[in-house]
Amino acid sequence: MRVVIDTNVLLSAVLGGTLKAILDHWQQESYVLVVTDEIVREYMDVLQRPKFGLRGDVIDSIATFIFQFAEFVTPTERVQVVAADPKDDKFLDVVTVGNIDYLVSGDKHLLGLKEFVGVPIITPREFLKKL
Repeated sequence: MRVVIDTNVLLSAVLGGTLKAILDHWQQESYVLVVTDEIVREYMDVLQRPKFGLRGDVIDSIATFIFQFAEFVTPTERVQVVAADPKDDKFLDVVTVGNIDYLVSGDKHLLGLKEFVGVPIITPREFLKKL
């Protein structure tokens, strides 16, 4: 299974709770995380925000894991779909080139689309049920 994970889902998983299982499944190779350089930059920017209180070694560990085990793709085109929040389009860009099974998000703009080019956009809880 090939998956794009929105930053809000990754952050929630890193912070713990129920969504931590998403990271556990990734470590167990239950799915392949597909990303772009732009998505990883956003992941790192958000994880480093002081308000989340993540230690540097935790952030380094996550970054190392992403660079070792995520699959990086390069979009051949940039979509402009989410007018209300164009920064969300970067996740849809991956769908166009990454042979993706699911886009996992908690973002209302993305979830409101329900699917993009035939790829379901689902909540983290729906994703956990599929795992």
